[in-house]
Amino acid sequence: MRIVVALGGNALLRRGQPMTAENQRENIRTATAQIARIAPGNELVVAHGNGPQVGLLSLQAAAYTAVSPYPLDVLGAETEGMIGYMIEQELGNLLPPDAPFATLLTQVEVDPKDPAFQNPTKPIGPVYSESEAKSLAAEKGWNIAPDGDKFRRVVASPKPKRIFEIRPIKWLLEKGTIVICAGGGGIPTMYGEDGKLKGIEAVIDKDLASSLLAQQLNSDLLVIATDVNAAFIDWGKPTQKGIAQAHPDELEKLGFASGSMGPKVEAACEFARKTGKTAVIGALADIEAIVQGKAGTRVSTEKSGITYF
Repeated sequence: MRIVVALGGNALLRRGQPMTAENQRENIRTATAQIARIAPGNELVVAHGNGPQVGLLSLQAAAYTAVSPYPLDVLGAETEGMIGYMIEQELGNLLPPDAPFATLLTQVEVDPKDPAFQNPTKPIGPVYSESEAKSLAAEKGWNIAPDGDKFRRVVASPKPKRIFEIRPIKWLLEKGTIVICAGGGGIPTMYGEDGKLKGIEAVIDKDLASSLLAQQLNSDLLVIATDVNAAFIDWGKPTQKGIAQAHPDELEKLGFASGSMGPKVEAACEFARKTGKTAVIGALADIEAIVQGKAGTRVSTEKSGITYF
């Protein structure tokens, strides 16, 4: 099978954990232990989140005021290299020495007319007092929004339109390479009025980019690995129930939160509808069981309705 595994940023750096290299590497070991088990006989592509990592780079940049902070597209490229390096090394320690790997910096095109640019919602970087935030917004042209009793910069999260490196990804897969790509949703780019490609200050949702990647690679399975073992209804309530299987039409009616499970459900439904194949949302530690059909929320057009655990 050709499988795309999308590792969530919070799965690689768990909620509340200090953002140390050691913690990230330990969590990546958990992921790679699972991925190594499904590698034999399959073609693998690994995508990943980068929200905590970009956030850390933004915080570090804010502490050094001698130069302007690097733009988000550059920070995205930096984190693709950093996380890809760790995944390659840890997975390489588990597979035969001659197993080939490649981490690709992945540029993703977005539409400059995407409505997300009129409503920036993705928080980036440190928190500020209201006066600091307004001063920075005026100085740098930022959009700001409340974050508790503080304020943060917010940027647009446009939908991915095209993955520029899709051909070399296919070439590498055809040669048996495990490919790490589309980190953090890919590096956000668009064509300017001069016809030249440029990076932009935006964040592309990792799950939607992974869905597009899986579609364009004609993948047999999309695995969206996160820090919970399934999609749930009534999450956090005594009535919560895990979803075992769902048709996209029924799953979308349940109205998942846009800041957490919503994009994962949207990505899974989009892949299932457009390919007729299966997408699964589940825990990073259950990747092997997900591929075996024994874990996670399976989204497919093959069956109608919804079943629960």
